[in-house]
Parts: sequence; C-alpha cells; structure tokens
Amino acid sequence: MSKSSDLRSLEVRSKVTSQGELELWLDEFGVSEPSAGELVVRIDAAPVNPSDMILMFGPADLSTIRVERGSTRPAISASIPPSRLAALANRLDQALPVGNEGAGVVVRAGQGAEDIVGRTVAFRCALGTYAQYRTLPKSECMILPEGFDPKRAASALINPLTVLGMVETMRREGHRALVHTAAASNVGQMLNRLCLKDGVDLVNIVRSKVQADLVRSLGARHVVDSSSENFEDELTASLEQTDATLAFDAVGGGALASQILIAMERAQSRKQITYSRYGSATHKQVYIYGVLDPGPTGIDRAAGTAWGVGGWLMTWFCQKIGLEATQLLRDRVCAELTTTFASSYTAELSLNDLLAPEMITSYTRRATGQKYLLTPNVI
Repeated sequence: MSKSSDLRSLEVRSKVTSQGELELWLDEFGVSEPSAGELVVRIDAAPVNPSDMILMFGPADLSTIRVERGSTRPAISASIPPSRLAALANRLDQALPVGNEGAGVVVRAGQGAEDIVGRTVAFRCALGTYAQYRTLPKSECMILPEGFDPKRAASALINPLTVLGMVETMRREGHRALVHTAAASNVGQMLNRLCLKDGVDLVNIVRSKVQADLVRSLGARHVVDSSSENFEDELTASLEQTDATLAFDAVGGGALASQILIAMERAQSRKQITYSRYGSATHKQVYIYGVLDPGPTGIDRAAGTAWGVGGWLMTWFCQKIGLEATQLLRDRVCAELTTTFASSYTAELSLNDLLAPEMITSYTRRATGQKYLLTPNVI
C-alpha cells in the first residue's frame, strides 16, 4: 500500500464568518503519516449526533440555505441571525472539522501498533470523523474483534458512555432511581435497556401516546406522557413508586425541569411524618444534558428548598471519575455493543448527501427514534 502521506481524504468543514454567514463544505486534505503508537483509520461509519449538528450548523437559519457549489465538492451557506452571533465569538472565521465519533478499519500503523492493521476500531475524535481517513492515537481507540462490522460500532462511545455515566452518577451521588426525558430517543431506549438489565428503576418521560406505547413495548415499567392532562399527578405517582430523586433532562428549556422537581418534592413530602415549612430534606437534582428546547429554564419555588439544577456532559463526567473508572465503562460497552448498547439507523448518508439541502431538512428534524449514519467512503 502507498504511504499514508499519499492518501487524500475528503472532509467536512464548518465555518461561521464575522459577517454572520454559515459556510459548510467538503474539502480535500492529505492524510498524515502515523507516528509511533498511531493508526491511520479508514472511516466507514459515523453517526449524525445532535452535538454534531450543533457544530455543523450553529444557530443558522436553515430556511436560508443556499447551494454554493455542487457535484463532487458540494458547499452550502446559510444566514445566522445577528442576535446569535455574539455567542459565537470564539469560533468566528475558523474552518472547524465536524464529527465526534465513528468506526472504521485500520489501514496503516506506526511503530508499536502494527498488530492491529486490518482490525475494526471505534473512536472519539476532536479532529472530526466526517472524513474518509484519519490519523489517530491507538490509545484513543476501542479495538474490536476481527471482522466486526464498523457500522455496528459507529455509535460505540458517546451514547453508551452517556447512559452508563447517568447510572454511575446516580450511584455516586446516593440516589436510588432515575428520571429521563426524551425517553423514546436513541439514548432513552438505550438507557431503558441498561436499567432493565441492571435492576435500576427508571421513570421514562415521553411527549405523546405513540411514544409511550413504543417505550412500553420495549419493556419500560414506568412511562409518563407529558402531553397527558394528568401528567403531573402521573409523574408524582411514578416517583413515589420508584423513589427517584435524580433526573437527566434532554429538553433543557421551558418548564419540564421545574415540573420534575415539584413532583419529586410532592413524592418525598408525602413520606414525612411531620410538617416542615422548608419541605422535604431529601435532595432532588435535575441535570440538563440536551438542548431540544434552547429557551430559558424556569424553576417554580414549589420545588421546596433541597434541590439543584445543573449541566451534565459525559466528557466532563469521564474526566472527573478518571481514566481507570472510565476504562471500566468502555470495557462494558465493548462487551455489550450488540445488545445493551446497540444502535439502529433510519438511513445511511454519503458525504455528498450530508450537504444536500433536502437531506439536511430530514436529519435536522430530530424526529423521535430517527438516527442517521454517515458512510464517508461510500460514493
């Protein structure tokens, strides 16, 4: 095989200009030769995650998308509302690589890593996985069994480590059960499988009867529909049954976090023998980890006094618990990648598809249960 330096890679780049324009395009780069302990990976599959879409499009108004260049090197642009530009000061006029994770086959290796040429690896990558090739440290890769299909490993890290991190946070902070919003999503379904397997009580909050039926069909024991007229009473009843005092909220904005805290307070207060003007002394916690609603988060003080709302990110959680504890989580993912932590996809996209306006409309819709897979080396 030719040297890696002779390889060329098509890669997606995103830029927000000082003039308030989003630019998204395919560019071609040389692939760097692997140093000792590094691998050149042919990226065969990468999921289109919400966090990837945030980087790709930022706060651009997608109704203003314009095709700047077509054929084999597509490029598009869109307008960004002036009011949103100030928050992007740190990324203005920078061409950023896109893609957080993926999987592929090792095609070349540096000294000390030659033994895994031809093996499938999964990885997270700060340099971008929406590319045909990438040079990566072996230490950052999850090495999978020989012949493992990269498409089955594309989402091996972010979502699995997220749900494992949620359960681990519950244990470390002394809670007994969990609440999760957007429970019909890919992450929600994975968390449900994990909790069923580990015997953890989970209250699943969904947004429609259709979603409720779906989650129940997957074995979920506690499902609450936020569109129900009796949502708050039904949520409180589920919290009484499970004693859940920790929630992970994928919605973020609006009143949902407040509704959860108030229902937790009601459930805990009913266990008190004597009245307290301060409410229940049991701490109730909501961690916001998603931005399905980018608006403000409102909290009603009917939640009592022993509560907290904060942000939660899997990356920071793994940094907090350290390399050894994180490796234990990764080992479990590898062992259960085709069962507990399996992902399914609505459709596969080529690099050209990813930048096609009609496909952008489809995958940015974020419909429940829909997840797209990028296959960079499929033309």
